[in-house]
Amino acid sequence: MLQGCVSVSAPTSITPTVSAPVTVDGVPAGMQYLYASGEAAAVSIQAWNALVGYVRMQRTPSSVVLAQGASLAAPTWTTCGTKPKAAVFDVDETVLLNLGFEYDAASGQTWSDSRWQDWERTGVKQVAPVPGALAALTALRAMGVTVIFNTNRSAANAAQTQAAIEGAGLGPARHGDTLFLAGDDATGSKKDGRRATIAARYCVVAMGGDQLGDFSDLFNAGQTPAARRAAVQSPAIAAKWGAGWFVLPNPVYGTALKGSRDEVFPPALRWAPTGGVKQ
Repeated sequence: MLQGCVSVSAPTSITPTVSAPVTVDGVPAGMQYLYASGEAAAVSIQAWNALVGYVRMQRTPSSVVLAQGASLAAPTWTTCGTKPKAAVFDVDETVLLNLGFEYDAASGQTWSDSRWQDWERTGVKQVAPVPGALAALTALRAMGVTVIFNTNRSAANAAQTQAAIEGAGLGPARHGDTLFLAGDDATGSKKDGRRATIAARYCVVAMGGDQLGDFSDLFNAGQTPAARRAAVQSPAIAAKWGAGWFVLPNPVYGTALKGSRDEVFPPALRWAPTGGVKQ
């Protein structure tokens, strides 16, 4: 599991082709898309608009946090009762873009935990809000929904993470109240324990993230890429996307970037040019 922000130019187990270069004008293609393209900004705004619209349309609040003992095949949800409403979000590449760190990484720097920890401590001002996030969080709070951040940034750097979030205009963020971090419990980078702590106090009506682990640790329980992809398309889980669970684009790093060439492309769907010979 990744601690925070792992930069890769492309999935290392898949050989890039000429038509999809690893870099464009010297910048890794995934970074160029996420941090510079209008398309990525549009997708992000689209997700945030959909999230706010979903929360606004809810007449009877219902939880979107999986209950203890639930499975992806048979999901059940925590209860809401009279608990106040909250929305829970990952931080990195969900509400904050780590532009300073990725600028350094684009020069060819390999990711290391020590570099990431240095970034958490010192990169407080070299971030920007994800397009759409500021307006969305403002709208949620205006509806009386508490905004909570659940991130794998380190609890040792809580003050700096709080400063980064609030400096970008996305706060308030208070450790142990509206900010939960890796190290807050004994499960490390797993988030289900922190989600359970939040759900015990709040009716969590929406969650947003850029990786499947931002919704449930069950997605990272050792499945093959094909099984993991199938899990998000199963009827019970598919019904949550855009209806409580909202995904932001991130082709730069994370648990999505895995799978060999043979795992990514199903045997029955592979093609090669025939050289003009009709088959």
